[in-house]
Amino acid sequence: MSSCTASRRLRPPAPGPFWDDAEVVLEPEDPQPGSWAGGPSALLVDGTWWLAYRLRRPVGAGRGFANVVARSDDGVRFSPVAALGKDAFGAESLERPALVRTPEGRWRLYVSCATPGTRHWRVDLLEADTPEGLATAPARTVLPGSDLIAVKDPVVRHDGSQWHLWASVHPLDDPTATDRMTTEHATSDDGVTWTWRGTALAGTPGSWDARGVRFATVVLAGSGTWALYDGRATAEENWEERTGLARHDGELRFTAVPDGPLLQSPHPPFGLRYADVVALPDGGARWFYEATRADGAHELRTVILPD
Repeated sequence: MSSCTASRRLRPPAPGPFWDDAEVVLEPEDPQPGSWAGGPSALLVDGTWWLAYRLRRPVGAGRGFANVVARSDDGVRFSPVAALGKDAFGAESLERPALVRTPEGRWRLYVSCATPGTRHWRVDLLEADTPEGLATAPARTVLPGSDLIAVKDPVVRHDGSQWHLWASVHPLDDPTATDRMTTEHATSDDGVTWTWRGTALAGTPGSWDARGVRFATVVLAGSGTWALYDGRATAEENWEERTGLARHDGELRFTAVPDGPLLQSPHPPFGLRYADVVALPDGGARWFYEATRADGAHELRTVILPD
């Protein structure tokens, strides 16, 4: 795989500065456990920052009620330009969106939608000429899932010749264990019709990520391609995943780096997830991520790290 995410190879982040040097981009609307601002997906286009994120209320109070697209001149202070509520998708909840700009200059937003009254998830696609146009763009389902699997939280990249997608896939065979997850890889010529290629990463038995793994970002760099992923050991750690590092080891699969997790919040229960990275023109990279605060809510944070 060649890199279109960055013009040069990026390194995985250093744990200390990743937290200590970060700034808060967005706080949750209600500072309590289950209230989140996060799930970021970021782009830098012609000097302007674009960020898609998810807003969530606690279970019973609305869950994931909106996806928002926002712009910024500095990568820290963002102004919303498009907001999409869960009702527009007939969804019980929305998860992390994936914001993409195509090689032709079109804008796409991949939206994860929960089917009401079930454990099923699907992914819908919106497309427009501008980020603002995503607010009124029609939705079409591109990853429907099935009676056997729920599909959500895609990471989407174009390698210069084709599209790649890594999605969190949850088996639905056991209604009491639908939090289990693997990351599955798919490819596409147009970013709309996808062909599944196999499992990119699964949890390591007996380890901190044994219950499930979900890719948060993928940095395409040929033989040096790597990913950050969210992992959990038990069902009780659902929604408070920590971040691990995986390296590409072939055409399809990645291998988790031992001795994880790489990154976590200093605040119990230590959740740090959905990290995304964008290379800066003059070197280094800006990172975005969702993390647990001292009050148990989640906030959206950003940090610049050197090469």
